[in-house]
Amino acid sequence: MNQLNFPIISFTIFFPLAGVLLLLFIRGDKEKNYDLMRKAAFVISLFEFAVSLAFPIYFNSETPHMQFVEHVSWVKSMGLSYFVGIDGISLWLVVLTTFLVPLCILCSWTYIQKYVKAFLISMLLLETAMVGAFVSLDLVIFYIFWELMLIPMFLLIGVWGGPRRIYSAVKFFLYTAAGSLLMFVAIIYLYYYNYKITGIATFNLLELYNLHIPISIQFWLCMAFFIAFAIKVPMFPFHTWLPDAHVEAPAAGSVILAAVLLKMGTYGFLRFAMPLFPYASHQFLPIIAVLAVVGIIYAALVAWVQPDMKSLVAYSSVSHLGYVMIGLFALNIQGVEGGIYQMMNHGLNTGALFILVGIIYERRHSRMMEDFGGIAKVMPIFATFLMIVTLASVAVPGTNGFVGEFMILVGVFKTYPLFGVFAVSGMIFGATYMLWMYQRVMFGPVDKEENKNIPDLNLREIAMMVPIAVLIFVMGIFPGYFMRKMDASVSLFINRFNKDYQMYVQEATGKNNTNLAITNAALILSQDRSANPDEIKDRPL
Repeated sequence: MNQLNFPIISFTIFFPLAGVLLLLFIRGDKEKNYDLMRKAAFVISLFEFAVSLAFPIYFNSETPHMQFVEHVSWVKSMGLSYFVGIDGISLWLVVLTTFLVPLCILCSWTYIQKYVKAFLISMLLLETAMVGAFVSLDLVIFYIFWELMLIPMFLLIGVWGGPRRIYSAVKFFLYTAAGSLLMFVAIIYLYYYNYKITGIATFNLLELYNLHIPISIQFWLCMAFFIAFAIKVPMFPFHTWLPDAHVEAPAAGSVILAAVLLKMGTYGFLRFAMPLFPYASHQFLPIIAVLAVVGIIYAALVAWVQPDMKSLVAYSSVSHLGYVMIGLFALNIQGVEGGIYQMMNHGLNTGALFILVGIIYERRHSRMMEDFGGIAKVMPIFATFLMIVTLASVAVPGTNGFVGEFMILVGVFKTYPLFGVFAVSGMIFGATYMLWMYQRVMFGPVDKEENKNIPDLNLREIAMMVPIAVLIFVMGIFPGYFMRKMDASVSLFINRFNKDYQMYVQEATGKNNTNLAITNAALILSQDRSANPDEIKDRPL
């Protein structure tokens, strides 16, 4: 269903490539040309965001099905097609992506001074890949966009990162690529299994939802998808690549990595792993719940002892995404919608934290908390924005963080009360390390000479932070508008998952009953060797 009679999804995916072509025609050997490149990339990304606002404006909240659909056959003999669409699960993630890219370009305006053209091209290519991955409904198209994200992100870390950038970039690439290859093998197997059963060659995700996959095969395929998405989230214990990547990446890279790329993992569970493999996913629920809770508490404790502000925020990402995972796997409307809402909240709040840490690093060339103190007296505007984002991160009522975490906890307590208790302890730890960081950096005497003349935020930086601050309160006070767009799609997801799971349970129970009948018949035969086998089948078991 396409309400606009215009290929708006394709336009949103590929319009950043127009910016890439434009940048290629601008010579990059003079400072004034660098400014022209930045302005061109910013205008392109801002227009991209404006276009993406058509999705929530024209989105029909009453239907759970895909909207703005575009479906064109690509390689007919193999069942490959260009198939994209948006529902209530992917809607806000697309808008979040287009919202953050122009802010990333703004926050890099003065920080990135070398290979400016390559940096901006990488950002726009990354935007195309991220939007494409969120809207793909063909498994091969999804995999192409999924892999395409690796290249510009690898460059952002490896070229414009810190002293250990090469190590961090290679580690990020190897971790993610290893998981991706496992997923690709599972996609190929799924394709051939479907062709064997139905005689239809297709990678169409919506058609594969209806494929009846034997339980024994489901576990292996689900495991392959699980590892790929768990690395991307990243879940404990697959998280070790993330702190290195965040610490070494430039501010814009950290924002995109935390705010969007990590959501590919949580979104992948919701869109692919859980509906394709309902029985196996349900059997993995206790394991995922344990890993999520361990990740929440472990990452919070590790963040507590970090001396580097950026490293602290990086570990906080692991902790917050643990909430998202346990919410999604609560498998009720509150948990799943809370998980999706928290994806958006984390993208805004953590992205803003990385922007603010990048601002202070650009001025002082240090992220160590011990190098600061009393900054609020010197940078009151900076301190105000940091306080707003900190309060949102610790889920103070009235902010977006409170709505997401509250809904997740309601959903978790309905399904796993014990895990809910442990998850609440993670909130306490989170408030502790975030407020402790703010107290050490912002308050106290200005006892270091370097901190006495730090310039406060300029107009460009204020323009970056105001939209985020406004959204933090809008999403915290008026969550109903955002939730209504999700309701129908999330309800369909939960109902379909439960229905498919029950079907597999009945199938497994039926097999067990058949095996029991055969075993009892064999026992009767062994006890009554003179019995006629034809008579035994009529005996009560």
